[in-house]
This record gives sequence, structure tokens and C-alpha cells, in this order.
Amino acid sequence: MTRVAAIVGLAYGFIGSAMAAERIQISSNWGQVTATLVDNAATRGLAKMLPITVSMRDHLSQEKTGNLPAPLPEVQRQVEFSAGTLGLWSSADFVIYYRAGRVPQPGIIMLGQVTGDVSIFDRPGPLTIKIEAAD
Repeated sequence: MTRVAAIVGLAYGFIGSAMAAERIQISSNWGQVTATLVDNAATRGLAKMLPITVSMRDHLSQEKTGNLPAPLPEVQRQVEFSAGTLGLWSSADFVIYYRAGRVPQPGIIMLGQVTGDVSIFDRPGPLTIKIEAAD
């Protein structure tokens, strides 16, 4: 019975960690938004990094992009995105899309969706963001 309890406790610990990091807060001197993460190996890796600070730059007048401190696991990719999509272009290239569109193959790794006003990122120039678990 002790072994079963240990296995259940270990499984609960993994589930609890994923659930606790289900929502993140992204803040900068331009404002703050909350995002809901999808459940995949990449977002679990991201949650373990938090809190982190990322220097972002504008790309194609549709997204802000910056390098994470370490690569995240590869998971299924998609080519479509909407305003507010959080994703990865490469395994360490974090992206916040502030317009909808499509990317070429191999696509992006979906991390989540901003639930706040993503238009705060729709302005020229670089910025620094802080990503942390939401309360």
C-alpha cells in the first residue's frame, strides 16, 4: 500500500504542477496580460523556468519574439495563429502574436492564448517582458 500511495502522490505532484502553471502573467512597461497555457511538454518546460525575463523585438508587424533561457521540448506544430497566440518558432524562440495569420511549415508550437488585451504589444520597437505564474 505504501508503494501505491507513493506513486499516486508522485502523479498528483506532476498534475498539480501543470495545473498551477495553467495561467501565466506577462508584464512589461507597456502593460500586463494573462494567458492560459495549453497542456503539452513545451508548456510544462516553460512552467519550470518561471519566472523569467525575455527581451522581445518586433517581427513582421504581427508579433513580438525573443529567446528563452533554454529550449523547450518539441511537440506538434500548427501553421494558423490568432491574435493573442503564444508560441514557439524554434525550440527557444518565444512568440506573442498580436495579429492573426499563418506561418510557413514547419509551423509553430502552440503554448497558449492571451486572455487580456494583446494590442499592448502592437507598437513598434523592442520591449522586455516578465513571464510568471498567475495568481
